[in-house]
Amino acid sequence: MSSSTTNMLLFGVYPYICVTILLLGSLIRFDREQYTWKSDSSQLLRRRQLRLGSNLFHFGILIVIAGHFVGFLAPHWMVAPFLSASQHQLLAMVGGGAAGIVAIVGLSILFYRRLADPRIRINSAHADILVLVFLWVQLALGLLTVPMSLQHMDGAMFEILTNYVKGIVTFDTGSAALIATVPFVYKAHIFLGFTIFLISPFTRLVHIWSGLATVGYLVRPHQIVRKR
Repeated sequence: MSSSTTNMLLFGVYPYICVTILLLGSLIRFDREQYTWKSDSSQLLRRRQLRLGSNLFHFGILIVIAGHFVGFLAPHWMVAPFLSASQHQLLAMVGGGAAGIVAIVGLSILFYRRLADPRIRINSAHADILVLVFLWVQLALGLLTVPMSLQHMDGAMFEILTNYVKGIVTFDTGSAALIATVPFVYKAHIFLGFTIFLISPFTRLVHIWSGLATVGYLVRPHQIVRKR
């Protein structure tokens, strides 16, 4: 199998498989196994370290996710009047790097807590550990891209990655070719990111949908309470 074919399969086909399984798998799980739709909190077993680690991780990861969506999917005409490609890259490096550090520190606390406490470890499924490993490695890969990006501050690499993500979203069949020559750490970060989508419906990560659904509370009709 040629390198171009492998690149197409990994970065042109695999992303759509992952997203399809994410959507269909989540719908099926919500329909058939709603009692398993939860984050499986271990707070009852041990509260110490949970609040600090969880708050740091969730605060950092939410900023990282929001930054990825805005940074990669914002239309060029919306960003160009305010930021050049190099300035956009610098903003992503500083903001994403700081949030990534906060997230990985929090996740490391949660990781240590789950493995070091015998009660929590014995009540942890293999999928729980797998999720923590995947998320930790993904954050580490993301942080590794920051010093690499310092080596080319012209914004060219950032533009390539941005065009790739937009190409995937718009079903551009040639988007995979854009990253054929980018450094391995970027490819690993992208591949693992889509793999996390793939496993989400089968793990505790499915509770992310519930977090997004809470936005509905802002627009739901007010409740009418009647006294007896």
